[in-house]
Amino acid sequence: MSNQSTVTEFLLLGFSDTRELQIFHFMVFLGIYLAAMAGNFLIIVVIAVSNHLHTPMYFFLMNLSILDLSTISVTLPKSMANFLLNTTVISYSGCAAQVFFFHVFGAADLALLTVMAYDRYIAICKPLYYKTIMKRTTCICMAASAWLSCIPYSALHTGNIFRLSFCKSNIIDQFFCEVPQLLKLSCSDSHFSEVGVLTFSFLLVIICFAFISMSYIQIFTVVLRTPVKEKQRKAFSTCIPHLIVVSMFVSTGSFAYLKPVSSSSSALDLTASLLYSVLPPVINPVIYTMRNNDIKAAMKIFFKFSLYM
Repeated sequence: MSNQSTVTEFLLLGFSDTRELQIFHFMVFLGIYLAAMAGNFLIIVVIAVSNHLHTPMYFFLMNLSILDLSTISVTLPKSMANFLLNTTVISYSGCAAQVFFFHVFGAADLALLTVMAYDRYIAICKPLYYKTIMKRTTCICMAASAWLSCIPYSALHTGNIFRLSFCKSNIIDQFFCEVPQLLKLSCSDSHFSEVGVLTFSFLLVIICFAFISMSYIQIFTVVLRTPVKEKQRKAFSTCIPHLIVVSMFVSTGSFAYLKPVSSSSSALDLTASLLYSVLPPVINPVIYTMRNNDIKAAMKIFFKFSLYM
């Protein structure tokens, strides 16, 4: 990374530089972060201690909660520290680390959502073969693949960006180091890098979204043919939350990464980034527990047990 001699740090200017507003943003981000931590950690603990939730669906949900905690921890703590210390600085290496880990966890999130769609497809469309196909070792391998396969993707993504020279400016109109914003700062020819970023992101999103779509087309075809209303209700209660999470994650992430880097205002970019990087870890626990009677029952037992301890 020879361009480190040109730029040694970046300035994150996603929000106001007024001190009062910085404190306000710190309090808002702290509340969001604590809510995400509490919600996802609660899901992890409840699934871990509840024997009847030791099934593939909840195993993948626990992994999703771990990913959500990891994703939001890449961006918000640094932003909150800057608000509190009245600074906007992030080091060159810190920015590269943010880009790398954000894409590792973000891509793994999408891969895991795809695995979860496959799990629902087997459970609903091939119920007689479910225990045979979704064995414990198979589930562990699928989850590990979702995590590990995204490391080379993120490494290529990060290396493609930080091989560029950043000598025009070091000001990022964002609250974390986001690839489209970094491309705007490059003083070298970033056309091929931009094409590379768009191609990588497009292929990842299209492959995963196509797989999820095909799974749910077959799922809903089977569910709608089921004459028992109770079975239909149970199937929809597990599938609809997953579809909501996928739709929100894919739509906002695609807007941020699949558009030309200078096609929208910074305010719009900032809003989209908040929606795909901060909102999912906060609302995913709510979405997945709101209509899930098994988790709600397990949480009641967990809280009752905690009160007697």
